[in-house]
Amino acid sequence: MKIDLSGKRALITAGASGIGYAIAKGLAAAGAHVHVCDINSELLARLAQTDPAIGSSRADVADEASVDRLFEEALAKLGGLDIMVNNAGIAGPTKLIEDIEDAEWRATVDVNLTGQFYCTRRAVPLLKQAGGGSIVNLSSAAGLLGLPMRAPYVAAKWAVVGLTKTLAMELGAHGIRVNAICPGSVEGDRMVRVLAAESQALGIDTETLRHNYVKHTSLRSFVTADDIANMVVFVCSDLGARISGQALSVDGHTETLVARD
Repeated sequence: MKIDLSGKRALITAGASGIGYAIAKGLAAAGAHVHVCDINSELLARLAQTDPAIGSSRADVADEASVDRLFEEALAKLGGLDIMVNNAGIAGPTKLIEDIEDAEWRATVDVNLTGQFYCTRRAVPLLKQAGGGSIVNLSSAAGLLGLPMRAPYVAAKWAVVGLTKTLAMELGAHGIRVNAICPGSVEGDRMVRVLAAESQALGIDTETLRHNYVKHTSLRSFVTADDIANMVVFVCSDLGARISGQALSVDGHTETLVARD
């Protein structure tokens, strides 16, 4: 069954690369008008060349004033909003809790959680004006499981699931559905950086870590950015019309995120 999002207006944070870019392309391919933001100006410039139909703004989701400017620019381009995808996130430090610095904790929570708050607070009035819509918050398998040496990231991603369920309850009467997507280990540059940080912290080579991650998934594989994008497109479409308040895992059934034997 073909998914048709023709005429829908979508905003995706951190949409110039990785998972966010895959989501932007997926929504656009289904017919949506798409605007993205990113903090990386070089990636935004590349996006303008490769995908000129996708609008873009430079924004830091952890900065309230920057989010305000983003919504002004996105609204000017889109004319309204039907879909909000809170994708922006950072990995944070790979350290034991007693070694984490205040600034590292705050930065991780600010981007992964507070940024979703800022964007959702601006998006909700627009979704209400549109007569309903869909909010998708990117959490993580770490938002359902524990993960040693990643406390700020895990805490923020668990909070995203709680935020999602609460917003679904608040907004359902307005025809606004809210869901969290919980990716497992996703192929790409970010996972390469995560493995490198864990390798240094644990003294285990990256290939061994990768092998351990893979063998702790039932499907014995990482997922791709397109796998995540496919789920986002589905839940934002009419096929997902009765799906709300859910933490939807796209992770090959991750049994544990502890990569040590």
